[in-house]
Amino acid sequence: MIRQHVPARAALQALTVAFAFVALVALAPFARAMEIQRVVSPGGIEAWLVEEHSIPLIAVNFAFSGGSAQDPEGKAGVANMVSGLLDEGAGDLDSKAFQERLQDTSVQLSFSEGRDAFYGSLRTLTTNLSEGADLLKLAVNEPRFDAEPVERIRAQVLSSIRRNEKDPDNIASRVWFKTAFPKHPYGNPSKGTEDTVKKITVDDLKAFRKDVFARENLKIAVVGAIDAETVGKLVDEVFGDLPEKANLTEVPDVSPVTGARNVESMAIPQTVIRFGGAGLKRADKDFVPAYVMNHILGGGSFTSRLYEEVREKRGLAYSVYTYLAPMDHAGIFLGGTATRSGRADETLKLIRAEIRRMAEEGPTAEELEKAKKYLIGSYPLRFDASSKIAEALVAIQQEDLGIDYIDKRNDLIEAVTLEDVKRAAKRVLAGGDLTISVVGQSSS
Repeated sequence: MIRQHVPARAALQALTVAFAFVALVALAPFARAMEIQRVVSPGGIEAWLVEEHSIPLIAVNFAFSGGSAQDPEGKAGVANMVSGLLDEGAGDLDSKAFQERLQDTSVQLSFSEGRDAFYGSLRTLTTNLSEGADLLKLAVNEPRFDAEPVERIRAQVLSSIRRNEKDPDNIASRVWFKTAFPKHPYGNPSKGTEDTVKKITVDDLKAFRKDVFARENLKIAVVGAIDAETVGKLVDEVFGDLPEKANLTEVPDVSPVTGARNVESMAIPQTVIRFGGAGLKRADKDFVPAYVMNHILGGGSFTSRLYEEVREKRGLAYSVYTYLAPMDHAGIFLGGTATRSGRADETLKLIRAEIRRMAEEGPTAEELEKAKKYLIGSYPLRFDASSKIAEALVAIQQEDLGIDYIDKRNDLIEAVTLEDVKRAAKRVLAGGDLTISVVGQSSS
């Protein structure tokens, strides 16, 4: 659950100007081979730092391993509710007082949950760093979970769930994961269901925070006008009082079910389709070749094979896409589209044919070179704001890619050969039939 509180007008204007300016200057450090410093605090907490003193802004991103997959059995949605409540009162500050402090100091806090991690961020002007650190420390270490905000956030979550129950895209995704991962945490909706969210207690929220928030499973990135010594003090101040060890429930590795099909009838003009199967984990030696392959197949937007066959040639859909989702306990290949009612099976037949062709033949040499050129040339655009840099550095740490990954990433793409992509295509696409969820109308 992501919710950013809006600062007071003058403070908001200052922060907005700062963020806008970041977008203009952030490519400069990337162009000169962005320097990432490994900082170890006096208390032994590691953080990665990119110093950028062109603007008086600091971005802090962090993640704890253990997201919604840590929700107690039968209570899906705990991690999501925690993400909505950390800034709804902490320490001696109730919800109203805490949010007033955020507004008065132009500090932005946000929290969200993934299936494998719990995320947080701090955005502040340098002049307000001390206040921002104090508020983040309270949110992480001493959230109150008072009755009023708990019930208010619960009501918001339930309202969102009810809306999503009428949204065909959300239904298709939820059904796909439930079908692909039966009796596994990945099969549960991260927001929970009406039944599970109603069962969540304050003790559940407190237990999640206590079990998941620890120093051993914490990754931190800091970007902006701040030096290494100050970063060391900052992370000790915010995170130093957390326990060393997390108390995570073991989540088993799993492969998605393949070959299943679910149709949810819905009287809508377009039929929504989600499809997928087993992919590769991020540490797999064939992940980078598979990433290039996927760009050619369906990840390349207007240039992909699926876009050409499904939209350009036949006009069956506005968009069609595929992507790789390397999770901690499963590698997944996923895709989706939406087409006119009655054309779902025709569209799926085309998608299957293109997937089969890629698995059997791989791409052409020309397709490979175009894909590599695009993926290399577009990479700097991921770093056009300090917030994006901080988010990317946390992800690199989570995936254990190494502090030099940004420098070597394009070389890894360039080194991919046609044989590599063909091998990866066979591994990802020839392993079994797709699991499919359809929402709308289908002829079968």
